[in-house]
Amino acid sequence: MTIVLALLVGVLFAASVYLMLSRTLVRYLFGLVLMGNAANLLIFAVGGLSLGEPAIIPSGLSAPDEAIANPLPQALILTAIVISFGLLAFAMVLAFRANEELGTTVTDKMRVAEPIDDASGGDPGALGPGEDVAEPVPAAAATGARP
Repeated sequence: MTIVLALLVGVLFAASVYLMLSRTLVRYLFGLVLMGNAANLLIFAVGGLSLGEPAIIPSGLSAPDEAIANPLPQALILTAIVISFGLLAFAMVLAFRANEELGTTVTDKMRVAEPIDDASGGDPGALGPGEDVAEPVPAAAATGARP
């Protein structure tokens, strides 16, 4: 059973990375959800599987007299579910506002901060970004070759 969970965690992580590398925000959000679920399943699998056992010590005992489930992974997963839900809600609102303001969910078309025209401002004699000399450098000097 642990091997099946490990394979499932790997598939979920791979699918979430694939979706998060996409160029649309909706796919990114689906990848974010899958990543959270894969992380929760990973915590659950690493914490150990114990079926049908309570996670608390029965009343009147100072130590368990039978096998109990580890409550720490359960608490961590519940906390992670709440945090991932809050992160997803924030990301969905952010994507919605980006779609309203920019009219698209494709990240390649979201270039608000980049200038539309070239960096010289229309002056052909001005230097562009990364240029520190007005004259072009010969190819031999640029590659480091000696004459």
